[in-house]
Amino acid sequence: MTPPRTAWLPRLVVAPSFALSLFFIYGLILWNGYLSVSASRLLPNYEFAGFAQYANLWAYERFHVALTNMAIFGSLFIGGSMALGLLLAVLLDQKIRAEGVLRTIYLYPMAISFIVTGTAWKWILNPGLGLERLVRDWGWSTFSFDWLVNPDRAIYTVVIAGVWQSAGFVMALFLAALRGIDDSIIKAAQVDGASLPRIYWRIIVPSLRPAFFSTLMVVSHLAIKSFDLVMALTAGGPGFATDLPATFMYAMAFSRGQIGLGAASATVMLMMVAAIVVPYLYSELRVKR
Repeated sequence: MTPPRTAWLPRLVVAPSFALSLFFIYGLILWNGYLSVSASRLLPNYEFAGFAQYANLWAYERFHVALTNMAIFGSLFIGGSMALGLLLAVLLDQKIRAEGVLRTIYLYPMAISFIVTGTAWKWILNPGLGLERLVRDWGWSTFSFDWLVNPDRAIYTVVIAGVWQSAGFVMALFLAALRGIDDSIIKAAQVDGASLPRIYWRIIVPSLRPAFFSTLMVVSHLAIKSFDLVMALTAGGPGFATDLPATFMYAMAFSRGQIGLGAASATVMLMMVAAIVVPYLYSELRVKR
């Protein structure tokens, strides 16, 4: 028979963190949801206003720009990080020399914050002192790379910095999955005359489906909530050419005194995350059953 103390002690230890999470995560989500249907402006106003804030949000041109940028940044960031991470994982899976050193080098960018990444790439891509200046000093006086200050290209600089930081993390996830595959599968395919690239393309990579889903969830969530990288690299500019929903929400709620509008945009971001997480959780629970 289990002693009474051992029965309630684990619950007592977990209770404070559970209560804090319940309040500071789910409680504030509910509060934000109510603010999004209130008449709040500079200060919270709990007068119910229906979906007026969402109507104003949808009529806001800057929000449409943020959604368009989210589509561009999200697709390229997710696709680029997963493609480059998978390529690095496959290369490291060949048991090459100095694998530990290379793995550390590739993982290092993920160890630094997005603020540091944004600041570093802001220097690198600055036309006056970065890559463009370096190439011109080497003799190519007509070389130009002004994407950072070009409204039509600035969002792609955010993609470059984001992929650079996240590809190593994706590589680690895929490499762990690759190391879990039985080597006898590769050897049997080689005996049958299949080349190594064909083995990976037709056999190994399709077997990484669980790792693909897990990685997609993590990278998608990073893309949707991207804020510090944009603020450090472009601050949403030039103008608001690199605005994302997260930077739009911050500008509305804390810079322009439109709390209700900012809460509505935050709720839209929450629904975007839920659109990715909920189907994944449903499929996982369904498989377990």
